[in-house]
Amino acid sequence: MKPIIFSVAGAALLVGSIFGVAGLRAVAAEEGGSALVHETACPAAASGFADPLSAPHWNGWGAGPLQHRFQSADMAQLAAADVPRLKLKWAFGIPGASRAYAQPTVMGGRIFFGSQSGKVYALDARTGCTFWEIDAGAPVRAAIVLGKDEAGWRAYFGDAHASVHAVDAVTGKTLWTTRVEEHPVARITGAPLLAGTTLFVPVSSSEESRAMDPRYACCSFRGSVVALEAASGKMLWKSHTIAQEPKPGATNDAGGTPIGPSGAAVWSAPTFDAAKGLLYVTTGDNYSDPPTDTSDAILAFNAASGHLAWSRQVTAGDAYNMSCGGAAAANCPQSKGPDLDFGSSAVLAELANGKRVLIGAQKSGVVTALDPDRGGEILWQKRIGRGGKLGGVMWGPATDGSKIYVAASDVKFSAVAPGTPGAQAAAAFPKVAFLLDNATGGGLHALKLDTGEEVWNTPHPGCHDVPGCSPAQSAAVTAIPGIVFSGGLDGHLRAYAAEDGRIVWDVDTKGEHPSVNGIAARGGSIDGPGPVVAGGMLYVNSGYAFFGTTPGNALLAYSVDGR
Repeated sequence: MKPIIFSVAGAALLVGSIFGVAGLRAVAAEEGGSALVHETACPAAASGFADPLSAPHWNGWGAGPLQHRFQSADMAQLAAADVPRLKLKWAFGIPGASRAYAQPTVMGGRIFFGSQSGKVYALDARTGCTFWEIDAGAPVRAAIVLGKDEAGWRAYFGDAHASVHAVDAVTGKTLWTTRVEEHPVARITGAPLLAGTTLFVPVSSSEESRAMDPRYACCSFRGSVVALEAASGKMLWKSHTIAQEPKPGATNDAGGTPIGPSGAAVWSAPTFDAAKGLLYVTTGDNYSDPPTDTSDAILAFNAASGHLAWSRQVTAGDAYNMSCGGAAAANCPQSKGPDLDFGSSAVLAELANGKRVLIGAQKSGVVTALDPDRGGEILWQKRIGRGGKLGGVMWGPATDGSKIYVAASDVKFSAVAPGTPGAQAAAAFPKVAFLLDNATGGGLHALKLDTGEEVWNTPHPGCHDVPGCSPAQSAAVTAIPGIVFSGGLDGHLRAYAAEDGRIVWDVDTKGEHPSVNGIAARGGSIDGPGPVVAGGMLYVNSGYAFFGTTPGNALLAYSVDGR
């Protein structure tokens, strides 16, 4: 990890990637800039990290290998009756970030999270003071997972250059770094999963957007899952989601010669089935022709060997990239979509009758339940949204064991010419700008876990007259006993009664918040990661902005009455 220059009391110091932890620090606010910001470090007598599992915690993406996104009462320490009294306790302004997109992990009284700038932080969970800060060298949007080996507690995370890092959780010291994919546009967006001594890493890419360039030869990336030895970073196995290697195909209708098959990226954290020794992943669409039977699917890999045990495709023939309908039409596959990826993790749960169910929620707006003990046989399917390229279910549901709670995105954008008044150019796709349709999308649904029957459906309250607002609820859902939390592109985080879907708490996270670290903390749209609850506190990133949504750089911490 590259060194960082910072200045204390007027003296410029060149240090390693780890900052000291005493007193006030002045850190360069912008790369190459001279602006200074003061950041408060935790006192030397701050809480220890001896036995983090004995205290409330939320580890990784789904608070466990089953990806339930549910926090039990003893871990949440937040009663349903107290949720309406939640108030902001502190805010952290993420330096050098135009959007906040990495879900925090809470362990040992500390919060661990990455950022768009490549900085990774460990903060005090109660106060927001900083224990350490490191520079990973590339953006880190995946949630961090912690584990213990003989030498102590380790924090593991992936970055936008497809490298996996292991650092000492107490000090931030780098232990190892392993690049798991050499493709130039490969990245890690889903959180790694730690099972025993093995770290399982999902691999995705940005090639779907690179295809917009007519000079780009599309497409050659294949999604994969990689197993690493947690202690050393040594690769144990790597399994692609598409068995065939890509090669040039026949000339298409637009005169292009596509490379394929490609795509079937793994966007989300894997799910671990200890009873079967299987690892479940969900896949995205194909980027080019020919379509494969493992895209838009749920795959089961043998966790020990990486062998594909079974697969269940839910949408066939889905090949799409962002050149479709644009100037680089030669890169567009014949089917031109419909682009109905699985972007969220599979959820493994046990039913009251002792049988098990594996849930996949898709951009199609359909929730699918599989039987993990019968080779992925479909048990039930339920539509909760009309679906689309940014519709349906984007980042994932939560379950309390009896119901599964699913938020609908169904966001709709209108493409407009760059520079049009009111339009914002998409940060990830600078050649295109979009306007939000504030009359579509949104809603939270509760389904019976065993049958898919809808228990309740609460529509978004609406924001029809608010410019730039969308009712879409794209972010991952989080649940505690009696309460379900769902954030939206409008910047609001809402709490719903798990019994009947009543909204019992609603906070607008947009705008400026006083920060504990001296960096302006501005909230915006809530998307991607959902809130994290542990130890009577709720933490949420505000400002995940793509397309026309509202950017921000705030990590917000709420507690009962702000205490």
